[in-house]
Formats: sequence, structure tokens, C-alpha cells
Amino acid sequence: MSSSIPKFADAETAARLAGALSDQYAIVANPPYIYPPYDVYPLSKGTPVLEEGLLAAVMDMDGTTTTTEPCCIDALNMMVRRCCGRADDPAWPGLDQARDYPHIIGNSTTKHVEYLVRAYGDRFLPEALREHLVLGAAWTLARGKDLGRKRDLRNTLGALGLADLESDPAFQELMKSDDFYAADTRSAARDIAEAHRDAFTFEGVSNLTRAGIEIYYQRYHEVLGWVAEGRGDEMAEQVLGRGGKRLIGPMPGVGVFLALLKGWLGAEAADFAEFLAEPLSAAGMLDPSGLPACRERLGRLGAYLAEQPARVALVTSSIFYEADLVLTEVFRIIRTEIGQWPVSEAKKAFLLEHFASPHVYYDGFITATDSSEIRLKPHRDLYSMAMHEIGLYPEDFGKAVGFEDSESGTIAIRAAGIRVCCALPFHMTTGHHFAAATRVCPGGLPEVMLKHGLFLKESLLEV
Repeated sequence: MSSSIPKFADAETAARLAGALSDQYAIVANPPYIYPPYDVYPLSKGTPVLEEGLLAAVMDMDGTTTTTEPCCIDALNMMVRRCCGRADDPAWPGLDQARDYPHIIGNSTTKHVEYLVRAYGDRFLPEALREHLVLGAAWTLARGKDLGRKRDLRNTLGALGLADLESDPAFQELMKSDDFYAADTRSAARDIAEAHRDAFTFEGVSNLTRAGIEIYYQRYHEVLGWVAEGRGDEMAEQVLGRGGKRLIGPMPGVGVFLALLKGWLGAEAADFAEFLAEPLSAAGMLDPSGLPACRERLGRLGAYLAEQPARVALVTSSIFYEADLVLTEVFRIIRTEIGQWPVSEAKKAFLLEHFASPHVYYDGFITATDSSEIRLKPHRDLYSMAMHEIGLYPEDFGKAVGFEDSESGTIAIRAAGIRVCCALPFHMTTGHHFAAATRVCPGGLPEVMLKHGLFLKESLLEV
């Protein structure tokens, strides 16, 4: 056996790579069925300032661009409730924000469910697992819109000993149900689960995780489907509680930020200062006396980007079906907001055309469908794919900025070589550790624009 393993890189390449890396490393755990059990990523040399200008911005979806994170948490919470046999138990306390949320926001669905299996699996009831896996499978095959999900479900059923479930006449009848919450539907699912009882294979964390993923996705896609059907207000009350806002919408300042990045606002961006300042002032993060300086900075930033517009990529661990549905709704809401923006009617018409859909706007659109569940955040793959898609190469990674709301997302950005990494924590991710971020902005995108000028070196914004 050879004692020397080829390195597949010449000395010049190795030296250039070493020069771009910091002495920071991230150790990323893999799912239990993957070798090796972890990967080690050298991180880029982080910097808080864009010294040479801005060429590109890459942004997460849930919690950074959109408000959909509560939908994901609701589906994960429902998955645990169902697996514990407490789907209808009003005494169920729900997932613990301090203990659980840092582990179930920002990673892949597999990592989220695996964590919950390890945390709550000793309370799972086999009969509840069987019933809700059967129900979830019937719903996905009958009503699911994503073909990839149906393929993954069939693979899971095979791995869990249920390859023949779809050919069971009773299961085929279950798929025709008009109401998957009706008592007779639940009873039929229990009967089917009992009939296949000896076939189920739930031993081990990997198998429990696969079952949990199917139960999770049924709930999540069901809620997204209801929103798409116009039942968003009804579902918002169910998921967020009475008085809750819409389930799907842009995070504060997103529409303005996206228009600003493309250079479409120009110096008129200054006219958005008061609007962007509202959430910061309400949170005590901006003194009114500082507003004139913010307004001036925002105008100079808009003028800079009008001359040098940035490329923008969306990077999400959600699959394409989810991202497309969510962002289509977000852009619809942004278009309604544009009608109230302080710009001319001609500019409004231009903006409405360019915000016609997320696929019209974004230069790169990278989702979990482009990769694999085992290579999502905090792995670097999605961000590396985005940088390639928008045509940015390692020598210019210092001219890019990445935005994330989670710990794992910030690690993925730095592991992909991007040097300016901004964490945008919100109430669900305040418990995350953001050591990989070079900036932490609890005031979100309004803070990024008003107080920091998008992290551009001050001299670059001088007229």
C-alpha cells in the first residue's frame, strides 16, 4: 500500500489557499449513517468591513429574508407531539426555546429531526409512530406537490420495511380521504398500521429520524399548501396564536434592501430612512438625533450601488418547492408595499416589473434540491454553489457579504470562503452562538443599511 496520498493540488494553489484561510476551524457533525462522523472546515479570514467594494450578496431564506421560521418550528413541534402520542394533548408544553431552538433552526431537516429524536425519542410510542407515519405517507402520496418528496418517502418506506404499503388496498382507500384529521380517517390509519405492525423497523436513531422526517414534512407542506390556497390568516392564528401576524412575509426592510442592492433606488434611498428607522427606534436601537446621519449614509449607499449594482443569490436549506412557494408569496407582498414607497410612479412601475417573481429578481437561487440532505448547512456546499452560479471566484470573495440568522448558516458562509458574514438574530435565534460571524446585527437589515452602510468602507461612499 502506498504511504503517500495524492494531494491533487500544486504548491502554488496550496499556498494561495493557505493565504486566504484564518486559523479558525469548524467541526461539522454528519448524520449517523455517514462516514466520517464529522468534517473539518478551515474558515476564511473574516473581516467586518468590505475594504474593496461590494460585488455580491448571498442571503438565507427562513428568518433572514422571510418570516417562515415559525412554520418550520410548528411542524417540528407537531412531529414530536405525534410521535409521543400527544397530538391532541393540550397539556403538551411544546419544544423548549432555550434548549431546543439552537439545534432546530438553520441546519438541514435531517439534523433538526435527528436532534429531536435524540432529545425526545425515549418518549416516542411505537403505536403513535406507526399511525402517523401511515397518515403522513398517505397525505404525501395523495396531496403532496413535490415529486422529490414522494420519491424520498418511498425510499424511506422501503428502508423501514414498508415497501408494500402503497399496494395495500386499505392504504389506497386512505389516500382518497377528504379529511386526514377526521376520526374515521385516524381509525383507518391505526388499523393499517396494526396490520403491518410486524413489518415496521424503527430500531436506531437513523430509522427513527427517517420516520420523523416524513411526519414533519406532511405537516409543513400541509401548512404551506393552506397558505397558498388563501388560508394564511386562519393558519397564522393556529400556528402563531391569536393576534399573530402572517405566516409568510418579508422580514423588516427586505424589499428596500433587495432594491437597494440592485442599485434601483439610487440616491432616492435616503427617502426610506424614516421607514427603516421605525423598528430600530421602537427597540431603542436608534436615537432620533442620529437619523439625519443615517439618512445621509443611506443616500450615499444608494448612489454607490446605482453605479456598482451587486449580484444577489438566495441560499436555503429548504427544498425548491418550499422556497418557490414561500418567496412567491413574499414577492407578492413586496409588490403591494412598493405602491407606498416614496418614489415616482415611473420608478414604481420599474420596480414592480423587476419584482415580478423571485426568479426574475435573483441572480442565483440555490436550494436543498440542488444538493443533498447530508450536505446542507453548516456544510459549505450551498454557498459555494451560489458563488459559482453568480460568477464570483475566490479571488473576489472579499467583495461579497453573506447574511444568516443561524449559527450553522454563519459557519457555512465562512466555510465557503466569504469573508464578511453578518448574523441577523431574531427572537428564535437569540440563543445561537455567532462566533463565525464578523458582524452581528440584532436590528436586522434596517440596522445593516442605516447604521453600517452595508459594511462598505466609509471612503467608498464619499461623494
